[in-house]
Amino acid sequence: MRSIWKGAITFGLVNVPVKVYSATEDHDVALHQVHDHDGGRIRYQRRCETCGQVVDYEHIDKAWDDGEQRVILTEPELASLPAARAREIEVVEFVPSDQLDPIMYEHTYYLEPEGMSTKAYVLLRRTLHATSRTAIVRFALRQKTRLGALRVRGDVLVLQGLLWGDEVRSADFAVLATPVSVSDRELELSGVLVESFEKDFTPDEFSDDYQVQLRALIAGKLDRGEARTVHALDASADAPAGGDVLDLMEALRRSVDESRRRSSGAG
Repeated sequence: MRSIWKGAITFGLVNVPVKVYSATEDHDVALHQVHDHDGGRIRYQRRCETCGQVVDYEHIDKAWDDGEQRVILTEPELASLPAARAREIEVVEFVPSDQLDPIMYEHTYYLEPEGMSTKAYVLLRRTLHATSRTAIVRFALRQKTRLGALRVRGDVLVLQGLLWGDEVRSADFAVLATPVSVSDRELELSGVLVESFEKDFTPDEFSDDYQVQLRALIAGKLDRGEARTVHALDASADAPAGGDVLDLMEALRRSVDESRRRSSGAG
């Protein structure tokens, strides 16, 4: 695997440099659109609505508009925002793991300790496991500020992106507001049916039948010589974690003292 970026988990004065890797990958067969007459690849052009010219990526900026006014935002302007440059996975709070609703989960990343940070990494992992807690964190990736859950998976710390609260829609279905009567016998029979399907979940037992059949279809056409030759026209920073390195025990002591001072002040 190749790391996406390098950063550091920070909580209190503790700093844990890590490498971030995408934990999942898409197994779908990539398909292209082609002309049914001659098999030529169909490509989309980035054409400007104002001048009609095809525009190279180097001349494309982003913009916001409300239908009447348009504000153009250049890449240097977006890159200058503090959140876009952040290389910290900042721990905001530690919460009971069972409080997280799976509907909020997004993409998952593996975190690998970097350099001499293994002890602090293992300490954080063991602490999360022993306390049944998940760390709620803030981080930035691809010029977006994100909310995340830092949790344990086996021997690895996993960073899982979370949706922001206002990104989860309410399911206010009127039909569910009407009372429904369910008898004890119906509930009992439903329970029996569930028990008949009970089993421990083993992901490797399941396969994507459509993709398996699609690969077989492609292989069959190749074997029968039904492939066309692709013509030439069809072919197509690491940042330092930063900061002075403190002794791990000293960083923990200072962080606990600071947390207690804040708690006392709030009281």
